[in-house]
Amino acid sequence: MANNPWKLLNTKIQYDNPWIKVEEDNVINPNGGKGIYGRVHFKNVAVGVIPIDEEGNTWLVGQYRYPLDEYSWEIPEGGCPIGEKELDAAKRELKEETGLIAEHWEEFLRIHTSNSVSDERGVVFLAKNLKQGETQFEETEDLKIKKLPLEEAFQMVMKGEITDSISMAALLKLKVSLTQ
Repeated sequence: MANNPWKLLNTKIQYDNPWIKVEEDNVINPNGGKGIYGRVHFKNVAVGVIPIDEEGNTWLVGQYRYPLDEYSWEIPEGGCPIGEKELDAAKRELKEETGLIAEHWEEFLRIHTSNSVSDERGVVFLAKNLKQGETQFEETEDLKIKKLPLEEAFQMVMKGEITDSISMAALLKLKVSLTQ
């Protein structure tokens, strides 16, 4: 692992809420120049789940994403507060968003979503041996749920119909792992 070539002079918090903190660092860059570096600190770990049934189907969740001003199809995802076990958060999110409960869980992927400006990290699990239950949407969620063959989900990524980075990375890794 390389040593950090950046020198931090000081940090100023520009914004802070229960989910994120935005900081501005005064730095000396690797070439000796002074500058600023903005960082977004996430207070949750992003968790995602690819549920897979015995017939090779999965579930996607559709929702309007306010920051993008766009509708987005994604794997079931949510936040894991620091200190909570990621698997527990994944189980909760799968149940809340799809109503599904899985007997078998496997960690599948770890990802940094936008490492040039944020420290957000994510983890994706595969969930199998599924049983259908009731959804439990949060107040801010107006979700549509779509059950489809995995191959259709892979094609949605390739057609640009799924653009969420965690969903894309997880689905493409799954596609490759199934063909090896």
